Amino acid sequence: MTRGRTLVPEAKQGLYKFRTEIANELGVPFSEYNGHLTSRQCGSVGGEMVKRMVEQYERNLK
Repeated sequence: MTRGRTLVPEAKQGLYKFRTEIANELGVPFSEYNGHLTSRQCGSVGGEMVKRMVEQYERNLK
């Protein structure tokens, strides 16, 4: 299992930027340490990231 590791190390910076953009849009105060956030807050950011990545992939299929 690769939980917590970036499969493509070169993508790490892009994923960080993407996560930050989504968090800002949702009003979730992400930082280097996120232990103060609820599971719901973190999950909403992760869920939105996955949703947008799937949408982008589906657009590229057409």
